Amino acid sequence: MKKLTNLVSLTLLLCVATGTWAQDNVNHDAPKTANAPASGSSTAATGAPADYVIGADDTLHISVWKEPDLTATLPVRPDGKISLPLLNDVAASGLTPMQLAASITEKLKKYIADPRVTVVVAAMNSRRIFVTGEVVHPGTMALLPHMTMLQALSSAGFTQFANPKRIYLLRTENGQQVKLPFNYKEVVKGRHPEQNIMLQPGDTVVVP
Repeated sequence: MKKLTNLVSLTLLLCVATGTWAQDNVNHDAPKTANAPASGSSTAATGAPADYVIGADDTLHISVWKEPDLTATLPVRPDGKISLPLLNDVAASGLTPMQLAASITEKLKKYIADPRVTVVVAAMNSRRIFVTGEVVHPGTMALLPHMTMLQALSSAGFTQFANPKRIYLLRTENGQQVKLPFNYKEVVKGRHPEQNIMLQPGDTVVVP
């Protein structure tokens, strides 16, 4: 009986040891995946909206995986182009970050096997508005996504001489300047919500 008990114990120990060895081998043999873009991919990682259109004076970070010499942070020139090693001038203005990444990827295929490009909009400098008149912070202001008149004025602030009832927006449409009224007093009370329009690049907010 004692021999049978010892045999059972030995068998159990052998099973445990074998199971542990198998588990260790599974862990060691498991494939390790690198933190890299998918093969042949071009991506756009950015805080800007997915449909953001790149413009002059924007700052872009171009990253090419495993190619540090091709990775750079650079501005979009007034002519709408950027300069990259190997490629020289590349048109960027008018494209979304994803479209630009795809364009660079295609051009790099002549020099690099399986290029993987990421485009990040580091600064949206092309999207600016202007605030002038009786405001605490006059001058240019970065146009944030979906920014409205009320939001812009909240950032600019009023001086003690401001007339918030007679504010207006100057916008160029079809080559002509139009004047859109904005009554701050009424809008903050929930009246005339149609006046609280979303701003566009180049708009000028005037506070008399």
